[in-house]
Amino acid sequence: MILSDVFERFSQDAPLSVMAQGIMENALNPQFLDQLFDDVAEKQFTHKLLFATIVDLMSVVVCRIRPAIHAAFQARAETVGATIDAVSDKLDGTEPAVSAALVHSVAARLAPVIDAMKGARPDWWPGYRARILDGNHLPGSEHRLKELRTIGAGAVPGHALVVLDPRLMLATDVILCEDGHAQERSLLDQVLEIVAAKDLWIADRNSCTTDFLFGIARRRAFFVIRQPASTLHGEFVGKRRGCGRIDTGKVFEQTIRAKNEAGEILMLRRITVLLDQPTRDGETAIHLLTNVPAKDARAKVIADLYRRRWTIETAFQELEARFKGEVNTLGYPKAALFAFCVALVAYNVLSTLKAALRSVPGEEEVAEEVSGSYMADEIQMTHRGMMIAIPEDEWVVFHDLPPVELAGFLVRLAQSVSLLKLRKHPRGPKKPTPKKQSGAKIKHVATAKILKARQACTK
Repeated sequence: MILSDVFERFSQDAPLSVMAQGIMENALNPQFLDQLFDDVAEKQFTHKLLFATIVDLMSVVVCRIRPAIHAAFQARAETVGATIDAVSDKLDGTEPAVSAALVHSVAARLAPVIDAMKGARPDWWPGYRARILDGNHLPGSEHRLKELRTIGAGAVPGHALVVLDPRLMLATDVILCEDGHAQERSLLDQVLEIVAAKDLWIADRNSCTTDFLFGIARRRAFFVIRQPASTLHGEFVGKRRGCGRIDTGKVFEQTIRAKNEAGEILMLRRITVLLDQPTRDGETAIHLLTNVPAKDARAKVIADLYRRRWTIETAFQELEARFKGEVNTLGYPKAALFAFCVALVAYNVLSTLKAALRSVPGEEEVAEEVSGSYMADEIQMTHRGMMIAIPEDEWVVFHDLPPVELAGFLVRLAQSVSLLKLRKHPRGPKKPTPKKQSGAKIKHVATAKILKARQACTK
């Protein structure tokens, strides 16, 4: 690629920002987005306002470059070619199927880039494609809608089931629901539609239903799912056997013969971990169900695989901390879910950046310790100035760049990134919270006096 001198200077001095924008330009190619909308949308249509424009406006909001959609629109009003009311109507009517297709399609565009960079993480277990499933409920929105202004309860705009590929660290799929009160189990039929042979689905007990487990097995796929107190009909076969221990407790295994309403039989392994320390809910044991053959993965391996399910919880925490995917000013469910999906796209861009850093020879261990917070801050601080200095026309070169060429560009710039400046600084273990005085009688204390008393005690 032939780039201007200004572009090259930014590439040297602010490589992360250039890499992030290049990935965004490629993943969110306007022609690709508008074609996706035409293929998936059923009710909406493109008249004056393109779907790519809506994605562009929302992306600068979820990346915290602009504080709200109105601010993003105001900054680009001359190029949008429509009114703010038209933008709001487009957001409020964006179909969940379109939002979900956006996440899936962008992940599919970024996956070959990560593989071309050789920046993927190792497979969790040989011969299986791990998929982590978890739900995320959007928080209550502001009561801006007329019907909500007389309601004191929180207005929940919806929730989502997210599928994470831990090898690529990409959110590959999302199942959306506009009913914030609906159970996650009501969406599992839609999850089954994306289950493929040799997948290994790892999920918590909200996903443990007879139909879901049988559905996965019927598709020649596998699962490691926590068993709740009910929702699965079956009987034990044989005695429980000890299988050693892992870091959190002793491991046992027992066979279960599960049966569905159609009379089908599914032989499962029940892995039990007797915990050394109770969970925060007071539970002393965790029961896991799996159809992975014992010859492929022993009980302790299954228990360790489930422990790593917290990878998706960490991803949700990073999503919440780095991006503004839960926009509480968006009261309409479709708009709120669309914003969440754009945030998932932004998370996938960040994951691709981290993959580029992992691809630098000799930097694998350091790259694993890179802070997403420092990366996001670096990008946000530079973005506005960079987009002023580099005309939009110069970014068009990234729109149709093949994965191998984009990967080469990212790897070249990754070599200029100082990873030491981006390293995490994890805090130590939390100390137990001491008992506090009620504060009913003494409303205020002088901090200086408290510190003086501490110094007196240390003498």
